[in-house]
Amino acid sequence: MRGHTGNVEGVVHLPGGRRIVTCSSDGSLRLWDLESGAQIGEDWKDEREKRSAVNSIALSPNGKTVVTGSSDRKVKLWDVKTGKVIQRWTGHTEGVSSVCWSAGGNRIVSGSWDGTARIWNAKTGETILEIKTGHETVYTVKYSPDNKQIATGGYEEEAASAKIWDAKTGELIKTLEHDWIVWSLAWTSDGKKFITASYALIRIFDTATWRQIATLEGHTSWVTAISLSPNNRLLASAPKDNTARLWNLNTNLPIGPPLQHKDEVECAAFSANGRVLVTGCNDKNAYAWDVYAIL
Repeated sequence: MRGHTGNVEGVVHLPGGRRIVTCSSDGSLRLWDLESGAQIGEDWKDEREKRSAVNSIALSPNGKTVVTGSSDRKVKLWDVKTGKVIQRWTGHTEGVSSVCWSAGGNRIVSGSWDGTARIWNAKTGETILEIKTGHETVYTVKYSPDNKQIATGGYEEEAASAKIWDAKTGELIKTLEHDWIVWSLAWTSDGKKFITASYALIRIFDTATWRQIATLEGHTSWVTAISLSPNNRLLASAPKDNTARLWNLNTNLPIGPPLQHKDEVECAAFSANGRVLVTGCNDKNAYAWDVYAIL
């Protein structure tokens, strides 16, 4: 899928499985037909604001709204039907690196290069809670499936970690030390496993004890994105070594050879039925992969 003039930083699959929305460092969002690879309509742009890189995107549970985090320090809501911005939220003092909806769609959490995570009321845009994470930079935020916890990933001076927080109070529950910056996070849908991506390694933790129970090895660079298939059996990973990989989470082994790209891969997302994986790349393109054919 060709058209962006900057790195493809994020992707979401829309309900029905035939369309995706991508966001890019070129400051735009774009709607695509997954089968033909053709762009649908014009670029989505925030007409009121100076164009700035869009770093992260997430789809609401009802599929009607996307939230983005951008380098202009704003969290924005976009109407999927019209491709227009419907709300702009301010509060972060540096760029917004990551956004995530709560399972019910009532809350949104954002993470920023300012070292904080903010929980927002998804209807009003009011800041409900600000968490001063202790990370110098927050690279990733993720709600737990039951909405009770929020995970953040980032780094501190001479250290790196993923941290688990109480979503209501902002109280720190657990710090999971890492050797390198934590770029991406995932929870299995039953909440029993928590997965982190860092330099070369992907780690899996048991959330009952927060003990590390597995390590996925094979990448040779920063793993900037991970995505779980809906049935929790497959994990896709996107590193900066110009590949993407599929992993079998029953065996914790890679499936097939790496998926080769021409440049660093920034994002990856499974479709709702798990049959299609879309990756976004620094060559300004998005790619759709047939998961069943790979399997």
